[in-house]
Amino acid sequence: MLLRSDATFELAERLRGGSVSIGEVYTFISGLYFRGKMAYAEAFANAPNAVHSAMIIVPGQGLVPSEAPVTSQQLTTIGSVSIEHDHQAFRTALVRDALRIKQAAGPDCSFVLLGSIASDKYTEPLVEVFGEQLVFPADFVGRGDMSRGGLMLRAAGSGIELGYVPVIGAVRRGSRPPKLPPLRRR
Repeated sequence: MLLRSDATFELAERLRGGSVSIGEVYTFISGLYFRGKMAYAEAFANAPNAVHSAMIIVPGQGLVPSEAPVTSQQLTTIGSVSIEHDHQAFRTALVRDALRIKQAAGPDCSFVLLGSIASDKYTEPLVEVFGEQLVFPADFVGRGDMSRGGLMLRAAGSGIELGYVPVIGAVRRGSRPPKLPPLRRR
């Protein structure tokens, strides 16, 4: 829909004009889930000066700052890269950038994974690089994408950061927690 040449909505027109960030594109594609990630990262980012506070795992591109511009041609290329954990184009770029970020951040930095912790396609290469420094919100266990998105939006809105646990040794799959209560619109 975003790449259609006849699309007239603002984001598609801006993409054709070359003025869209990868964060905006992923938010459009993933809706609530990614909107929650972006709001959470903005609310609680605490990265060292040498590191971007919000990085997005982009197939074949590695870890890309959320504000990085993206073109239609780049999106087509990104969409053609398999995201399986053993696919070299995906894995090589991800590990390359994780190593660069770890070196820039230093040994005392924790790296918060707001993606799917139940999937080895993200966790395996990131654990390989970050080890015990890779953490995730413990409340993610058992939640699907939309529930995690809602959880992050609520945390960002309340100003209360979620508690983190290291990915290594953590329970990453569990029973579904109770549904989140509906947000009250103001």
